[in-house]
Amino acid sequence: MKDLKNKCKIAVVQAAPVMFDKAACVDKAVTLTAECARGGAEFIVFPELFVPGYPYGMTFGFSVGRRDESKRRDWLMYYENSIVVPGAETEKLAEAARSAGVWLSIGVSERDAVTATLYNSNLIFAPDGSLAVRHRKLKPTGSERVVWGDADSGFFPVAKTPWGGAGCLICWESYMPLARAALYQKGVTLYLAPNTNDYEQWLCTMRHIAVEGRCYVINCDMFFTRGDYPQGLACAEEIAALPDTVCRGGSCVIDPRGEYATKPLWGGEGIIYADLDMSLVAAGRMEFDPCGHYSRPDVLRLEVRE
Repeated sequence: MKDLKNKCKIAVVQAAPVMFDKAACVDKAVTLTAECARGGAEFIVFPELFVPGYPYGMTFGFSVGRRDESKRRDWLMYYENSIVVPGAETEKLAEAARSAGVWLSIGVSERDAVTATLYNSNLIFAPDGSLAVRHRKLKPTGSERVVWGDADSGFFPVAKTPWGGAGCLICWESYMPLARAALYQKGVTLYLAPNTNDYEQWLCTMRHIAVEGRCYVINCDMFFTRGDYPQGLACAEEIAALPDTVCRGGSCVIDPRGEYATKPLWGGEGIIYADLDMSLVAAGRMEFDPCGHYSRPDVLRLEVRE
């Protein structure tokens, strides 16, 4: 492992998106990025699908073998507020990272530049404004598959930061053992986990990954309510059936020992700051290095087709 910058101040943004409004989401992200930078953050992490929000509870009219045509316009609205990468929205995010001099990770619904397929993607911008990482979710979960396609590129990119490799798995990708191993093989020290999982069992997974990978895990969740959905959707009855708080958060930072560097934040928006001691990464690998001295490549080997 190369020498790492010993200290990293990270900001984890648990915030509500402006649902189905890509311009407003980007503007909010730019404002919050500047706020985090004023707080001393060097690396800023936003949740899954912060642009233009996670359409929790919506069916878009799909059921097995049929579609409700009246709800097709809901999907079209979501499609039109998904973003092309690169594009006007990524230029604004890149400028925010460049102006603040920070690393910036953010989840977006990406609209393919050629086809009409959407992807659940995560972008990482470097402090010079360049797009260092575009990761598309490998397998959308359950009914997400009627909204987003399987990743066709950008499987396991890792950003080379002063604190080591920063890689991302989105939401339930972190339940895929081989996907985790693919990041471990690339030596990640910062494991970014943007998601929409506000339950205790998820935190067990996050703590396990920190110990398994001997890395920092950045668990970044959303907070949003039923009132955050836009008016005029064709699926008004689906929205009305949701609880007042749709996603209650739980964002936190976990160190390579599996201990909370910050406690989970529940029930509201907020920015979590943490000072990461990167020496814990190397120290933790003294007796267990998952893709180093504790591996058996003569017996077990992962093939990644990138």
